[in-house]
This record gives sequence, C-alpha cells and structure tokens, in this order.
Amino acid sequence: SLCPSICKKICVLFAWCLAQHHYQRPRHLTIHLHLRCYIDLVSIYLQKIENAKKTNILSLTEHKLEEIPDEVFHLTSLRTLDISKNKLQRLGKIGKLTELKTLNCNDNSLHSGGIVPISKLAKLQSLSLGKNQLEDFPTSLPPKIKTLKIHHNSFSSIPKQIFDPKLRLLEKLDLSSNNLASIPAEISNLVGLNELNLDNNVIVSIPNELGQAKKLKVLSLRNNYIQVKSTNFTDMNPQPIPASVFEETLLIDLNLHGNPMTNTQLNEFEGFDIFLERRKKKKTTALTGGALVNMSVCGLE
Repeated sequence: SLCPSICKKICVLFAWCLAQHHYQRPRHLTIHLHLRCYIDLVSIYLQKIENAKKTNILSLTEHKLEEIPDEVFHLTSLRTLDISKNKLQRLGKIGKLTELKTLNCNDNSLHSGGIVPISKLAKLQSLSLGKNQLEDFPTSLPPKIKTLKIHHNSFSSIPKQIFDPKLRLLEKLDLSSNNLASIPAEISNLVGLNELNLDNNVIVSIPNELGQAKKLKVLSLRNNYIQVKSTNFTDMNPQPIPASVFEETLLIDLNLHGNPMTNTQLNEFEGFDIFLERRKKKKTTALTGGALVNMSVCGLE
C-alpha cells in the first residue's frame, strides 16, 4: 500500500481533474500539473523503498508525510532513517525498526506522546528531534545514544530521562532554543559528555556539578542571561560559571556571545586562567597539525 497521505491527495486531485475536464474549465490544466507532481513523488518514494532494502538507508525528508508509511516498518534491517521536514505528529510503529542506529525527525509536528516508541530502539546511537512541539519525554532513551538533538522545542526544564546514569555513552547534547532557565545537578551523570549546546535559552548560571563531566570540551551558551554584578564572588554572589568547569573538564571551546557580561569580567573568574592555558596548548597543537578550535575569547568584547 502507498502512503495514505499521498494517496489521499492523489485521489482528491484526480477527482478535481475529472470535474474540471468535464466542465472544460481552464483550471484543470493547473490541477493536472499538481497531480503529476504527486505521481512523481510516489514514484520517487517507491524507488527509495526499493533502494533501502539493499542499503538499509532511507531518506524521506520533505515528502509531505502526515504519517510514516507502513512500508517503512517492513524494512526491519534499516539502520539510518531521515524523516525530517514533514508533518508527522507521531512515530507510529517505529519500534519495529530494531536495527536503527540513526534517526532524524527534525522539523515535524511531533508532540511528547508521539515519540514513545523510541524507547524500543535499543541500538539507536543518534537521535534528532529538533524543531518539533515537545514539552517533555514520556519515555526512557535508548542506552546506546551518543548524539541527542532536541533544539527548538518547548522544554521549560531538561527532561529527567536525559540524566539517566545508563546514558554513559552520550557525547553530544543539543538543548538550544528552548525555554530553559537552569541546569540540574544531575548533569553530573553524563560522564561521557563532550559537547553541550545551550544557546538561546534563559539560563543565568551553570551548576558546579557540570565540572564532573570530565570529558567536556565544547560548551556553547550564546544568547542567555549570564551576567556579573560584581567580580567579588561570595556565597551570596556566586560565580555564574563555576571554577570546576574551567579546572576539572577538558573545556577548550566556550561561547558566551550575547550574554550581558564582558570579557574583562570573564577574566576575573576563578579557573579561567587554567582554561586559557589549555586553549593555548590546543592552539599550539593545531599549528603543528592538530585540530583547530575557535580561539576567539569566548564571543565577548
């Protein structure tokens, strides 16, 4: 069977074509072109399904899908699935794709209840759910997840499932463009975390526990509300980015662009000198053939 949403459009357009042709209205030519476009889309879709049986890779991005076609759930050996830029509200029977390692669901209309089957994807390593309508996670995450992108959603707090101690393999976490005001202490559970993106939220400070993410190298906090009233830090006026983040992690790339603070204030932070020395060594390595990182002064003036 063909994708119901595509079939429905084809049937409607075909009926319109017949009606317009019967009454000899000029508009039937335009509708015929629309029908031709949808028929071409179905042809491309069927060819992709056949190719996926051989490659175990399937991309149905920008296919105007309102639901995942049943044919996809029969591809039980599928390892990579891209269903981004559609109109999906739920993931249906995606739990049947037990070999799936990469799933891209960006730019759909998924709500929290529609992603429940993800917990059944035990081998999943990369999950992208950006630009949807998620407010929470109603289910646990697969334990082998390495990359999780949930940017541009409606989270007011980070789902507790992300801090599950079982997610020891999680390396890259993108929480940008939500409505997050704080980071819980449980962030320390993410012992494998390498990159953390918190851009475009309403965060005012970072917890000391982030320093326990010993492998952290990249921290992006652009366009938040981290500010310094006085660099005379005390218990009543704590340092908004704790010394532990600079001293106890592998941090080499910190972006604070768009926060109401200055580079001069940042230089007064305890541990910042250790961070700068680490970056300096990285820059030296880059000049001799290593990986170059962004060496600007954290995006501040």
